[in-house]
Amino acid sequence: MINAMGISKTIGHKTILHNIHLHIKPGQFVTVFGPNGAGKSTLLKILSLVTKPSKGDLVIDGKNANNFADEIRKKIGVISHNTFLNENLTAKENLLFYGKMYGVTDLKDRIFDVLHQVGLELSMNEPVRTFSRGMQQRLAIARSILHDPAILFLDEPYTGLDPHAIQILNNVLAQLNADERTIFLITHNFEEGVNLSDRILFIVNGKIRYDGEKTAMSKDDLKNLYLMKVKDTA
Repeated sequence: MINAMGISKTIGHKTILHNIHLHIKPGQFVTVFGPNGAGKSTLLKILSLVTKPSKGDLVIDGKNANNFADEIRKKIGVISHNTFLNENLTAKENLLFYGKMYGVTDLKDRIFDVLHQVGLELSMNEPVRTFSRGMQQRLAIARSILHDPAILFLDEPYTGLDPHAIQILNNVLAQLNADERTIFLITHNFEEGVNLSDRILFIVNGKIRYDGEKTAMSKDDLKNLYLMKVKDTA
């Protein structure tokens, strides 16, 4: 589903990513761990076509990102620190805007379905500015899956979520994974990230330092390996 070949990103004199090679199969759930400033978010932005690499090639669902960017974007959902919501509109109005932009069919029914998934159906007619941070993030989840994307990118989605909202997000991700959607998650939440994923990546100083199946070792061993990789490159 995702083929990144020799991806590098340089900003000024600083190299953020160094020659990344990454191949993700359809339906795979990949969780990425790494310290702050490791290049994780930059990689996510490149894979989700928010920004372009300085070097390298990116192919998504068999199509080159340079030639088919608009077509590929229709297959992608993104959750990041920014909710991309208009706080002066209601939850329903926000989703109507995005649904029309993506050409979602049966939009009113689809809006109710995704709001129900994130537990906000009773708040659909309330302005987003009255929502807590956790409620806004839950609405951002609904926004990201509204068009039924084949690939979902998540950059620190647990930020600001209470335990109930975390469970809602995990349920949504588990269902998407069961439906064989491809998921790329960046998080510092080791417990949640390992539990959900099929495959684990460690990115440190702009390079992939570990890439393996979750079942390759225990959670404790994975955490110890991560801490060792970070320490070795400090």
